Amino acid sequence: MAVGLAGLAAGAGVAGLAGANVPGPLGTGRPARPVRRTRRRVSARARRRALDGEIPQLLDLLAAGSAAGLSAVTGFRRAVSALRGPLGDELRGALRSVELGARWRSELADLAERLDLSDLRRVVTVLARSETLGTSLVDATRELAADVRSARRAAVSERARAAPVKMLFPLVFLILPAFLLLTVVPVLLTTVRSIR
Repeated sequence: MAVGLAGLAAGAGVAGLAGANVPGPLGTGRPARPVRRTRRRVSARARRRALDGEIPQLLDLLAAGSAAGLSAVTGFRRAVSALRGPLGDELRGALRSVELGARWRSELADLAERLDLSDLRRVVTVLARSETLGTSLVDATRELAADVRSARRAAVSERARAAPVKMLFPLVFLILPAFLLLTVVPVLLTTVRSIR
């Protein structure tokens, strides 16, 4: 009788655990969405970095096309066809819309606003100004590429300068206490025991 009641209690406990609010496919609670959101945030951040990283290459290709005598729009199409990353995919989609009848300036400006890349906005401005005024695209794109690269070098060096300050918190509050616990506390304990 006692064994039977113990078995029933154990079965009820297991059933209660199975129906508990446990994340994952076995529990009835909500799935672990914060992990998915974090992955989405990380992938969106990585995609944005990849998009932003292709802009200097786009500028170099535009300068090369303009030096070869291509117009701004033709050089832009050739440059986009040479890009292989996510920026190339986005720009190819915009160019498909242009081929279907959209105005290329407004389409590129909308794309730059949607992607929220300031350097891409500058590229679109340079392209529009070059076609409107008939100025050389070579010098404008080379200057813009140099500006973009110097700004990125400055941002990287700024992050490198900020790294020691960011490492100070874990060093003082995590590593140093652990070091003290492992080295000083045993010495103090043996000293106190030897005094007694």
